[in-house]
Amino acid sequence: MGKLSQEYRWLLPSALEASDPGRRSTRDWLVDILVFLVGFGFTLYGTIDLLRPEPSFLVEQAGTPTWLVWTDFACATVAAVGLWFRRTRLLIPLAIYCLVISTFTVAAGFTLLIVLFSIAVHRKFSVLAIFFLGITATNALFPFIRPEHGRDYWWTAAWGTVFLLIACLWGMVVRARRQLVASYRDRAERAEAEQQLRVAQARATERNRIAREMHDVLAHRISLLSLHAGALEIKPNATPDEVTSAAGVIRASAHQALQDLREVIGVLRDDRPEGAPEPPQPTLGALPALAEESRSAGTKVSLDVSVEPDTVPAGTGRTAYRIVQEGLTNARKHAPGAAVRVNVAGTAGDGLVIDIRNPWPISGGASIPGTGTGLIGLTERAALAGGRLSHGRTPQDEFALTAWLPWPT
Repeated sequence: MGKLSQEYRWLLPSALEASDPGRRSTRDWLVDILVFLVGFGFTLYGTIDLLRPEPSFLVEQAGTPTWLVWTDFACATVAAVGLWFRRTRLLIPLAIYCLVISTFTVAAGFTLLIVLFSIAVHRKFSVLAIFFLGITATNALFPFIRPEHGRDYWWTAAWGTVFLLIACLWGMVVRARRQLVASYRDRAERAEAEQQLRVAQARATERNRIAREMHDVLAHRISLLSLHAGALEIKPNATPDEVTSAAGVIRASAHQALQDLREVIGVLRDDRPEGAPEPPQPTLGALPALAEESRSAGTKVSLDVSVEPDTVPAGTGRTAYRIVQEGLTNARKHAPGAAVRVNVAGTAGDGLVIDIRNPWPISGGASIPGTGTGLIGLTERAALAGGRLSHGRTPQDEFALTAWLPWPT
């Protein structure tokens, strides 16, 4: 059965054909009703006209035997009823049946043209060519079986072939148009699917960016909180002024952490003007404030920026700021109280170099959760910006965090 299906697959309906007549649309029903009325209407009218003593329409067929007229009517009626199944796999059997009766039928003239048109629309060109050659051959036999009075053989055969060609060409035009519409629909669906994929990818990229921003911003603030809370913990005999000062720094850092978190989450909102910068967007110009904030928390920071912040591209400046921020955060985590040296230098064309160094930590207390993830995020951030980042222990017994970022001319 499987082999038989493969062998005759070329006879099966194409993708443009409705698969089930019971699932016809309203338009399909209207078209099928009209097709049946045209096919059977011509059959009925032609039969009645031939049964008259003097036909008014089919004058050339006058004198046709009555038995042949009724035989033609019966066969044409079966063909007209078969038009209801022209959207299914029964189209080929119907076409073969019409091919047989086309040698003598007059009443099924329109039905034959409709079947030929349906094959041109719903079947491959090879099937149409075979059926057209077959019906052209039977059309050549028709004038011998039912000659027309007053017309010679070639006249009858030529006009029959012309009508067959018109039906074929019309069906091929309709099929080509449907294929064009189907290709446009397929392109539109693919474009929509690709657009949805791009939107999903953009959302995923934005979520990753927000996660990095949240880590970079909050890790800095929370490390300040941890530093001052630890100072209160190890100094139970601190003076009221020291406690008040530490509590004030903790409160300010917590307030600033909440403010930074609101700004980071704010990028998810759609009410921002198009093209407006997404907060937070600190650049190299904000490094002095960042260093002063670390100094107020007790970290000894030496900042040396030998470039003009306004000349550095905004994207490069943002990435450099995040690298310095993470470097100061790591120094507070792992080497509390140590002096940190931050150098930012470079020129357009050669790139921007960020170098952060502090003494290698001798010992540490309880580690803060998330240790190591910041450096991984910075490495990825630098790579996305087209740069590189390295970190580790130096021969001078220091921890060095060095990054290079491209600075186009």
